[in-house]
Amino acid sequence: KTRSIASLFDWVHSVDRVSIAQRLSNQRPEGLAPLNICLQINIDKEASKSGLLPEDVLAAVEQINDMPNLCLRGLMAIPAKSDDIQSTRASFARMYQLFEQAQQLSDAASFDTLSMGMSADIEPAIAEGATLLRVGTDIFGARSS
Repeated sequence: KTRSIASLFDWVHSVDRVSIAQRLSNQRPEGLAPLNICLQINIDKEASKSGLLPEDVLAAVEQINDMPNLCLRGLMAIPAKSDDIQSTRASFARMYQLFEQAQQLSDAASFDTLSMGMSADIEPAIAEGATLLRVGTDIFGARSS
């Protein structure tokens, strides 16, 4: 799967571990620009979600910065589902703190993407620094169950 992705795409928004990043870098064909990636963060440490744990992010950023065929563009997360907007906003605030710390370890000019927030929580995501939102429900409507 990673070989096709490395060959055919310009962006991957959800790299959830360093080993996947390494495979993507190794499999990126010569002559193509570095593959843009965002690291997927399991910001609320949910057992049901994949992604790097917050405490592992900075070490992963340092490793990925040394991978020649990748351009680490930022971080992405989907916080725990909650009806409490303050809880969601706190998750977004933790993501922004991680983003700022990771940006200090990276090329600030290209480390520019903080992907968090969906149709239901656009306002707090923007308030906490999101630069990329997922708004499929607002555009296409709710998924049928």
